[in-house]
Amino acid sequence: MRTTKKSQVAHRGWRTGTVQDFLGLTDEEAAYVELRHQLAKSLRELRIRLNLTQIDAAKRLKSSQSRVAKMEAADATVSLDLLLRALLTLGASPEMLARTMRRCA
Repeated sequence: MRTTKKSQVAHRGWRTGTVQDFLGLTDEEAAYVELRHQLAKSLRELRIRLNLTQIDAAKRLKSSQSRVAKMEAADATVSLDLLLRALLTLGASPEMLARTMRRCA
């Protein structure tokens, strides 16, 4: 949030903070959530770069379009294992995965 907006909000009696503060997450929990989010974002970016629809990606992953949508949304029902396997199946390199994980640090 921009500094001017923060001061306007604070002037009206509101507090600002992070998602971690709001949800009361530990540093480890926040890192886990951020990792899931970054992997899901990378999956979507890779799918788009490959010019695939969610249906096309689902066929390659032997899954359904709705499952791909859940993966890209970092749905709680999607495991980190599934996100990583999907990325690797679509051709993500270990270097790309490392870059994604570094974005979380």
